[in-house]
This record gives sequence, C-alpha cells and structure tokens, in this order.
Amino acid sequence: MTSAHSRTPLIDMAKGLACAAIVWHHLAFYGPMSDIAQPLAPDLMAWLYEYGRMAVQVFLVLGGYLAASSLAPRGLARFDSASQQIARRFVRLVVPYAVALLLAVVVAALVRNWTDHPSVPGAPDLAQLVANALLLQDIVGEEALSAGVWYVAIDFQLFVCSVLLFALVRAFCTGERTHHAAWAGRALVVGGTAASLLAFNRQPQIDMWALYFLGAYGMGMMAYWAVQAPRAGGWMAAIAVLGAAALALDFRERIAVALVTALALAWALRSPRWRQWPGLAPVVRLGQRSYSVFLVHFPVCLLVNAVVGHLWPESPAWNALGMLAAFALSLMAGWQLYERVERHVPSWSTALRWQAGLVGTGMLVAVTTSHWGLMA
Repeated sequence: MTSAHSRTPLIDMAKGLACAAIVWHHLAFYGPMSDIAQPLAPDLMAWLYEYGRMAVQVFLVLGGYLAASSLAPRGLARFDSASQQIARRFVRLVVPYAVALLLAVVVAALVRNWTDHPSVPGAPDLAQLVANALLLQDIVGEEALSAGVWYVAIDFQLFVCSVLLFALVRAFCTGERTHHAAWAGRALVVGGTAASLLAFNRQPQIDMWALYFLGAYGMGMMAYWAVQAPRAGGWMAAIAVLGAAALALDFRERIAVALVTALALAWALRSPRWRQWPGLAPVVRLGQRSYSVFLVHFPVCLLVNAVVGHLWPESPAWNALGMLAAFALSLMAGWQLYERVERHVPSWSTALRWQAGLVGTGMLVAVTTSHWGLMA
C-alpha cells in the first residue's frame, strides 16, 4: 500500500464532524446564550457541555495518523532535516493562530463593557501575549487568549517529539544497522504510546505536556502503519491491547474515544470502499478548513453572545437562534481565515510580523481599555 491513502475524504469528514462538535461544545460551555437557551433542550445542552470536548481525541488520533504518513510512512524518517520540519510546522501553525488570537483580543476588548460574564477574557499583559504567541501559555502558567488554543501547543509538541524521535533513530542506526531503523522507530512509538496510556495520561497535573496526550496520538500513528501493512492483524491487536489495558487500569472516556477512533480509522482505510467514498461535500470542506474554524470560532461566539445577551437577555428562543447564528458565522469566519491566510504557504518573516502584531496590538488594546476604564 502507498501513502496516498494518508489524506482521504473520510479523514476530512472525521475532522469536519469533530470540528463541529468542538464549536458546539464551546457554545454550550461559554455563556450566556447557552445558559438562557438551556430550558429548550436541557439534555442536549448537558451532553454538549460534558461530552462535546471528547472530539479532541479524534483530532489527536488523526494528527498521529497524518504525522506518521508524512514523517515516517515505514517507520524510517523520510525527511532530511529535523530542524526544517519543526520550523515549517511552527510557521504553518502560528500564522493563522496569531491572526485568530489578535481577533480574540480585539473582540474581548469590544464586548468587555457589554457583559461581565466570566467567559470574556480580561485585558492581556505583555507576558501573557508573548507566552501565547510562542505557544507556551500553559507551560509558564499564563491564561490563554482564546478557547482551545492549548490544543495548538500540544499538537506542536507532539509533532516535535515525533520528528526528533525518528531523526535520532536514523542517526543511531547508521551503516549496517540502517535496516533496524524502521523497526526501532515504530517500537519506540509503541513504547511511548504504552507509557502515556498506562502512566502519564493518568496524571492531570502534566496536561500541558505532550506526554499526557501521546497515547491517542501514538494510536493514530499505529493506525497508519496498520493501513500500510500487508496484514493489519498485528497492528490492530497492538492498538486494541494497549487501549484495553489502559481502560482496565483506569477507565477514561477520552481514551475509549481515542481507541475506537484509531481502530475504526485503520479498519475503514484498509477498505477500498471507504477509501474511495467521496463523503458529504459540505462536511469534507469543513474538515479541510477545520483548523481555521477551530481557531476563529471563539471570538465570533464571544461577539454573538454579547450582542444577543444585550438585546434579548431573557429570551430562550432568541438565545437558541443566537447559538445557531454563532455556529454559522464561525464557519464563515473560518472559511475566510483559511482562504486568506492558512492555505497560503507562509514564511518566517510573515510569522514574525503576525506575532509582533499580536503582541503590539494586544498591548495597545490593553492600554487603551485601561485608559478609558479609568476615565469612566
């Protein structure tokens, strides 16, 4: 089998559905619209609030699958320079990320005087802005500027760990030992996955580090190798055994979701029928733009929450319609961010300009809002 199967409409379908679930989870989690609309569908609101976040596990598994397909389709590093891979990934992530955070800072400043709801972030300071720009906010204990941006930092950490692992294996397995590199790389991924599932993922105090999430990501990598293998039985069994052992030791719903996702992904992408399925076009397109939608939906939802809460503070029907409008506008804003920013290949200079713009504009907004607050 070839690596051409690494990106299919089925994968984009899964990303699109997971993205929609995350947006609706945040709409249910961050009020006040969900608080007012809750009596209209209490069970649905409760489910979105509690379980919508599980869609993150789908992204983690898919992230691992796609990382294996691009970095080491056969377990052996296919790239020449680890530093170039890491730099390219950082730039591709942070340019749309910085644009979305800049929008979040501006929107939060606009709505802060309309509502005192706890979902509205406070005015940022310099340390917070710099930490967010560098994907370090959780590591250094700074508050995130937007909902869900922790995932971007974790995705980058997981990618860096994968690049370094495969690069180190190739460096040590030189000369006559080169043929061992593919086996060693995959074995280390399995070992790291097991360590995360059985130990690190049970320590919530380290959830700002990649090791906490490596279990789901690693199962995604194993799913890719299952798809590529002439016979998938061994890889499928390894995924099932690791997942079952982790759940028997400490049942975690998030790990159950990751396990089911990895097994279903491997099974489906070994089937010619599912690989060739074109999917549902709107969901496939959403999946292709899911990163941009994920990044930009929070400021959009924040703005709609403020407007609807100001105009119809006690109407469940209008607040429910507001939630639908926020979802639709999030998709539209994500489309624009994708078309205008994400789909273009950025450079280091572009990334630095946007990061500097985020920090500079954030400080300007903070100083301006503080000044007007003192005058008021």
